[in-house]
Amino acid sequence: MDAVDTTMEKLRAQCLSRGASGIQGLARFFRRMDRDRSRSLDAGELQRGLAELGLVLDTAEAQGVCRRWDRDSSETLDLEEFLRALRPPMSQVREAVITAAFAKLDRSGNGVVTVDDLRGVYSGRAHPRVRSGEWTEEEVLRRFLDNFDSSEKDGQVTLAEFQDYYSGVSASVDTDEEFVAMMTSAWQL
Repeated sequence: MDAVDTTMEKLRAQCLSRGASGIQGLARFFRRMDRDRSRSLDAGELQRGLAELGLVLDTAEAQGVCRRWDRDSSETLDLEEFLRALRPPMSQVREAVITAAFAKLDRSGNGVVTVDDLRGVYSGRAHPRVRSGEWTEEEVLRRFLDNFDSSEKDGQVTLAEFQDYYSGVSASVDTDEEFVAMMTSAWQL
């Protein structure tokens, strides 16, 4: 394990010690800090932001983390990749139930969930905004789908995006049994 891996383990432990909102809270905080919407932070911004949250990194640690997730040699870290790396790895049991939920949604079987796929599984007609005439059923399904989509909302959710969403949820659920029960209930598996 190198120094950056050790630093990430330290940050992960500090985040998880805060409970369900640890990594998710860090994600929200950093997105607010990213005023230019570049989805990246330099070492100083990372260090100051973490310090504000009571998570301490020295300058060398912050620079090492930035170098690891610098995608374009700009000396900044890619925020989404960094946050993804902070999440603890998921067990095979969790990955399997996520895949089963995705397969239920992917009615066409092409590996991508779209509004058309959702239409075959769920109805948005009972949504309060559809009933009031404010939204169409299509808008409800699209907004629902956007929850799982990456930061570039393209109306298509891949298994990787779905797994990414649920890896964030998984980080706040203690046991495999609880996670499987939640997924089974939510997706009626």
